[in-house]
Formats: sequence, structure tokens, C-alpha cells
Amino acid sequence: MMTEILIIILGTTMLYVFSVSRLESYVKALSAQGFILFLLVLFGISRMTWLNVAFLVFETLIVKAIVIPYFLLTVIRKSETSREIEPYLSQFYSLLIATAIFAFGFIAAFWVRTTGSHIRPLYFGISIAMIILSLFLIVNRKRILTHILAYMMLENGIFLLSLSVANELPMLVNIGVLLDLFVAIYLFAIFFNKINEIFDGSHVDALTELKD
Repeated sequence: MMTEILIIILGTTMLYVFSVSRLESYVKALSAQGFILFLLVLFGISRMTWLNVAFLVFETLIVKAIVIPYFLLTVIRKSETSREIEPYLSQFYSLLIATAIFAFGFIAAFWVRTTGSHIRPLYFGISIAMIILSLFLIVNRKRILTHILAYMMLENGIFLLSLSVANELPMLVNIGVLLDLFVAIYLFAIFFNKINEIFDGSHVDALTELKD
């Protein structure tokens, strides 16, 4: 019961992202997702070695909930970029579509339950909704920093999806995901800083002005 409540709260953080425009609020939502994933690992995973548990706690609580949000918050404050500019779809319609996608997650969870498979239904449904919502956020928003945050949320959705299909995650997979995450943040930060030096506002439309 506790894990189901946590998963629903995790999904609602995505709706919160679509209801605000401040980038710092996005980072807070990302940090909350990391902390909730930590709780899900703590309460929802069994038959794991202490080493694997320790790594997952480090990955979710330290990296996802603290280190990455702090790093991104520092980039936001240094770039003096506080808000997302007008999205391609208005905030009202974006939130409406996001709510429909979130509801689709429950439908997917119900469908998985009816199949009688060993997949955890709510884990699966909400993870699919988070992945789709993250992709929609990338498509609908214009700031590069928002795309970076959406990518991190996409990775959280994939992490939750892995929890839905297996009770134990191989250590090698965890290390690979973590390294990919660090490399992605490093490259995105460099990319953003270089673009910010040339183009004011870090708007993705400015990328059309890039030439060889």
C-alpha cells in the first residue's frame, strides 16, 4: 500500500512540472522524484545483496535526489535563467494533455493486471506515463535547460520501469545507467554554457542559427 501511494505521488510530480514555469520548480520536482525512488527501492525491493542495496541507495538518494538537482540548480542560477518561455502549446492545454497521459498510465496498469504477468502493474503504468510525459515536455518546451531536466525525468521513468519488471537489478546495469547519467549531464552542461555565451535566453530556436 505504501509503495502504491509513493508511485502515484511520483507520477503527480510530472503534472506539477506542467503546472509551473519556474525552472527551479522543475529541479525541486526532479529532486522529489529521486527521493521517492529511494523510498521505493527501500520498501519495494527484496532478495537483494547488501552491496546492491547500498548502490541503489547511493544512486537514488545521493545522486538523483541531491547531487544532480544541486548541479542543475547551480547552472540555472549562474545562467540567470529563471523561467520557461512560452511553450509551443499553452500551459492550460499542456496540463490537459499531461493529465490524459497520466490517466493512460492507470489504464496501462489495469491492462497489465489483467494479463496475469509478473510485471508490477502500477510500477509499469506510471513509468510508461512518466516516459511519455518527459518526451512531451521535451517537444513542447523551448529552453535547453528544460530539455535537460526532462531528460533526467525520462531516466527516472526508465528506472521505475526497470523496477516493474525485475525484483533485482544487476549491478552492472546500475553502474551503466549511473555513468550514462553523469556523462549526459556533463555534456549538456557544456553545451548549454557554450550556447548561453553566444545566444541570449538559451532558446532552442536559436540553434537554427548555428552554422559550420
